[in-house]
Amino acid sequence: MSGDALRRLSGRLGGGIAYGGDYNPEQWPREVWDEDVRLMREAGVNLVTVGVFSWAFLEPRPGQYEFGLLDEIMDLLHAGGVAVDLATATASPPPWFSLRHPEALPVTADGTRLWHGSRQTFCPSSPAYAEAAGRLVERLAERYRDHPALALWHVHNEWGNHNAHCFCDTSAQAFRDWLRARYGDLDGLNETWGTAFWSQRYGDWAEVLPPRATAAVANPTQQLDHWRFSSDALLALHRREAAILRRLSPGVPLTTNLLLTLEKKVDGFSFARECDIVAVDQYLTAADPESHIGLSLDADLARGLGGGAPWLLMEHSTSAVNWQPRNIAKTPGQMRRNSLAHAARGADGILYFQWRQSKAGAEKWHSAMLPHGGTDTKTWREVTALGRDLAALAEVRGSRVAADVALLFDWNAWWALESDATPSRDVRYLDLVRAWYEALWSLGITCDLVHPGSDPSRYRLVLVPALCLTTDADAASLAAFVREGGHAAVGFFSGVVDENDHVRLGGYPGAYRELLGVRTDEFFPLREAESVRLSDGSAATVWTELVEPRGAETVLSFAADPASGGPVAGHPAVTRHAFGDGVSWYVATRPEADGLRELLGRVCREAGVTAAAEVPAGVEAVRRQGPDATYLFLINHTARDASVPAAGVDLLSGAAVDGRAEVRAGDAMVIREHRPTGTAAAE
Repeated sequence: MSGDALRRLSGRLGGGIAYGGDYNPEQWPREVWDEDVRLMREAGVNLVTVGVFSWAFLEPRPGQYEFGLLDEIMDLLHAGGVAVDLATATASPPPWFSLRHPEALPVTADGTRLWHGSRQTFCPSSPAYAEAAGRLVERLAERYRDHPALALWHVHNEWGNHNAHCFCDTSAQAFRDWLRARYGDLDGLNETWGTAFWSQRYGDWAEVLPPRATAAVANPTQQLDHWRFSSDALLALHRREAAILRRLSPGVPLTTNLLLTLEKKVDGFSFARECDIVAVDQYLTAADPESHIGLSLDADLARGLGGGAPWLLMEHSTSAVNWQPRNIAKTPGQMRRNSLAHAARGADGILYFQWRQSKAGAEKWHSAMLPHGGTDTKTWREVTALGRDLAALAEVRGSRVAADVALLFDWNAWWALESDATPSRDVRYLDLVRAWYEALWSLGITCDLVHPGSDPSRYRLVLVPALCLTTDADAASLAAFVREGGHAAVGFFSGVVDENDHVRLGGYPGAYRELLGVRTDEFFPLREAESVRLSDGSAATVWTELVEPRGAETVLSFAADPASGGPVAGHPAVTRHAFGDGVSWYVATRPEADGLRELLGRVCREAGVTAAAEVPAGVEAVRRQGPDATYLFLINHTARDASVPAAGVDLLSGAAVDGRAEVRAGDAMVIREHRPTGTAAAE
């Protein structure tokens, strides 16, 4: 669906890639608006998001709707040739709502009620909020469904960013209703939650509560179900708004902006299924010197949410953000590289928060397309230059990213792995996913981050770095993939619990024992900052375990000397197993970066996976496939010029590339290659 909706959106924009950002004209006097539209045209902007935080202007008093300001800005943008992604404005209830409905304010696990004064100050289970938001969405849809500027509906904003979990009495009742629907009766709940432990058995539904602050470790399955419930409560609100828009404004696609790895609070796959176009926000972690790799991971996950279809980058920053401990400005050229990296990995729209940098409020130090300094600034010059670049890449729109590797990603596994009761606090979901992903990135290999329930048959290799929780069906799917000739690699502590966070008995790694041809008797997590040596001289950290091969061959062992090999010295650390017509690998520790890169390089070679291009370290290479050509994106994140084998035409400069692409330090190229014989069309 995402591909079809993006084609319609692109048609509204005159073809090509969407470019723009959040526009908040209510923050500025009327005389600024004309200048905004003029400068948008100068920068190449063709799409802006309007109304994200405008509820207090649209409904200044309960039931009193005023659309004059929005009417004027919609007309002005249309006259200026700028299309609108119109937000439903429901992410920030106005002060009158909180005053009238104090019971709708969210409550933390320790019983603290959070008051109005920021955004998303509402309980996701509040009937009053749902009704007020629904009324506003109806009025917006009725008024603007036929407006010529309207190209896309933007439902809410960053669902659950600040209020994913509420522990008030209303939420408690909603949680009980959700549990009844899931388990049917208290016997089912007690069995699933394992309430025989610590005398937690429930005899009446009124006794069941969210995992509020308590004296000791909370029930792990109760915690997991509360994560699921909280995500579903927000999803119900999304569906409510989406249903109104689809009923009153059919034919206009809708989306919402997901936060992906910035927050683990909602299940991105469930929200993506409810959108016509997948759209995400992505912000660099300033403290990370390799933040561009985290950017790529998010981009590949965004693509995975939509089944490989192109997607929209709804928000990122031109320079510094305002909410990290140290908000570091982007260096010259970094904004361009970031944006082109998203385009390389499937984004057909590049948008920012926000168009004009605010002069007041909590985000006044957050960068924007038009900064405080106006047009005589580095940022503005880079914004206008990027607009020209994206116009030159118009033909790339609709093409799909080529990837032979799938990396399984699951919010449920993330929630389970980071509950309060696990063998080591050093085993963190994103750390493990990022380590495996970074090894692939450094090898120039592109992967899709996909749900464990996805069909793996179109890939050569499936990676499972951190799937502690898995269902029987998903485990069987992976085993069938390998049995039929696929390759898979599985990381430690994967497959150990079922979907209810119950341990799979009979030895670890549980659901994957037969596939991997191993059985682990006991885990031996390492102490903080402790490391061990492997048989090839490389190092590993965080985790070891007592692995017994049962059909698998040992590829690497923990060093034989206990002083360097750790508590399971001499036992297998990495195994390889011929399973059916395919091959599976088990990685029973966390190799350091060089060792993991070498290991996954071997796994990829055996699976027949190759890089998009032969590139030196620090140069990103990704290929998008279209119906008539392929497009090789080369992005040089280093301070050194790079030479890469390639042939075609650089769309950014118009220069021919005859055998080698010379990518200057900090620069990028997008090379149109003729489509190789047999390459599938993108659409």
